[in-house]
Amino acid sequence: MIFAHGFGCDQNMWRFVAPAFEEDHRVVLFDHVGYGSSDLASHSAERHSTLDGYARDLLEICRELDLERAVFVGHSVAAMIGVLAEIEEPERFERLVLVGPSPCYIDDGDYVGGFSREDIDELLESLDSNYLGWSGAMAPVIMGNPDRPELGEELTNSFCRTDPAIARQFARATFLSDNRADLPRVRARTLVLQCSEDVIAPPQVGEYVHRMIPGSELVLLKATGHCPNLSAPEETVAAIRSFLRG
Repeated sequence: MIFAHGFGCDQNMWRFVAPAFEEDHRVVLFDHVGYGSSDLASHSAERHSTLDGYARDLLEICRELDLERAVFVGHSVAAMIGVLAEIEEPERFERLVLVGPSPCYIDDGDYVGGFSREDIDELLESLDSNYLGWSGAMAPVIMGNPDRPELGEELTNSFCRTDPAIARQFARATFLSDNRADLPRVRARTLVLQCSEDVIAPPQVGEYVHRMIPGSELVLLKATGHCPNLSAPEETVAAIRSFLRG
């Protein structure tokens, strides 16, 4: 099983989930370039300007470890990174678990992404002008669960440990991406885990991903916010276990 973290995070975000699968699987954790303990020198402004570059990184890990028929678990933007990698080399992935996925964050006609283009432009402007301030304001909103402020504080600290220049580029690659046309090309058996009251990926987005990926399963978690791997790890583990047994 390969676990991939979302924007502003690192592999530590899976510490409550990944160990539950170590008895039955070889578990692989990694940091996207620019995050956690990754080699900052490996970051390429050109390669990592789009999610395709991150998908190439993921496939390089799979080749290096000779992984085939793996279970990929991707949170937030990493869900689409996994989708792109599976389309490119389907033999590497037997199943996909997409946690809070969004193929497009911007509303477009009948499609509900959760944000207007103006919203995204303002978000990116704020990130560009004051990254630390943006992190302190946005991380608790993304996390949700205001009754558990320690979760928002952890995400804030994670955001603030990231190199601002890399974070700005990854944010643009994330929030300006549109991978809707890629979803019908997924061949791996897929589970979509949708959180309740998620400001980043509202329920309509999870339902859309489920409709567009052939034969996928959709589970609506009781967990609120965008990070059930931290806020509701037991529920997240149970949903993944059920999917793997099915």
